Amino acid sequence: MSDIFDTLAATAASQGPEAMLDALADSLCDRHRWHALFDLRLLQSRVGLGLPPTGDVGTLDEATRDKLDQASLAACREVGFPLLDEGHVAAGWMYLRAAAEPAEVSRRLAALARALPEDDEAATALLQEIVHVALWEGVDPALGIRLVIESQGTCNSITAYEQVVARLPAARQQAAAAVLVDHLHHEVFTALAADLARRGLAAADRIATAPSIIALLEAAGGLRDDPSFHVDVSHLQSVLRFARICTERPVLEKAWELAVYACRLPKEVTYPGDPPFDDVGNASRLFFAALLGRDREEALAFFQRAASPEHVQQGDALPADTLTYLLWRLDRPAEAVHIALARPSDSRMPSMFQAAGMLPSLIELAIKGDAVDALRDACRKRGDEITFAASYLTPVTSP
Repeated sequence: MSDIFDTLAATAASQGPEAMLDALADSLCDRHRWHALFDLRLLQSRVGLGLPPTGDVGTLDEATRDKLDQASLAACREVGFPLLDEGHVAAGWMYLRAAAEPAEVSRRLAALARALPEDDEAATALLQEIVHVALWEGVDPALGIRLVIESQGTCNSITAYEQVVARLPAARQQAAAAVLVDHLHHEVFTALAADLARRGLAAADRIATAPSIIALLEAAGGLRDDPSFHVDVSHLQSVLRFARICTERPVLEKAWELAVYACRLPKEVTYPGDPPFDDVGNASRLFFAALLGRDREEALAFFQRAASPEHVQQGDALPADTLTYLLWRLDRPAEAVHIALARPSDSRMPSMFQAAGMLPSLIELAIKGDAVDALRDACRKRGDEITFAASYLTPVTSP
């Protein structure tokens, strides 16, 4: 193999410096020297723009600065993706953080994860790097949660969701919440079917052909007075809480089944939730049922009672926000806006619906609910000049 330095010198003498740099770039690619290639690309971009190859470039005009920045981002992608594909996830992400579309990074991380061998120390370390970028860096929370489930179990995945995903806007939470709903649904369904078969509580053919948790419960007579439970109840209640963020019907169906299952659990193994979800199973059953078009009036009556002044503790916004969210999703904005305007103004902290951006703005509610005057009156009473002023601007398009 010829000495690279001799080759570069010969190329520079015969073809010029630019050809030499191109030859060096090809050589660095062939030898997978990605960090060096990045440095070279920055050098080439300087030379191409007529700037000094090293040192301070001084004050640049906007057009030149933009070209230099674009060249830097292109170099980040050129070296970051190969590093990622070769399993150097942390190093690749260092370049790709500001330069690449998260969807493409996610696709490659998922491919890396699928190819990991089992029971391999190096693979375990690489998996942790993938989880860090997917979950903790926010590239693909759903992928991160799935990998945590597979490698560390349900408990750790719920903790990770609480620590990382729950802080994200609703749209970024939904896929990760769906992963947990699907996982726990499968866990309950499998354990319940095995228990019914072991104890002979349902006909074998009904167990074998049951399409859902509901069908299994029906085959066993509901298990209402049965002390058994088939999942860690704290996991179940956490996932039912996370599932409120979801909007896809298949996910809501599974969440509703989990809630129905929770309703038959012995009282002594359940934990009270925050109002209006004190009884997590029953309140969740009604919440998801309403979103699925079932028992809507029963559900709304339940949440209306929970949001009434005599039932709400001072500063607790979750009951009103839950009812507002349901009424909005059920296309009843005229009712929703009045609930929202009556929401406690001294709430201790944002509810999950408010924090995740799941609630429409008061302007949207008022416009769609034909209650702009009522909104303006409420703004005067609350001293809310911003919303008052916004109500006179171009209306926000309602979804």
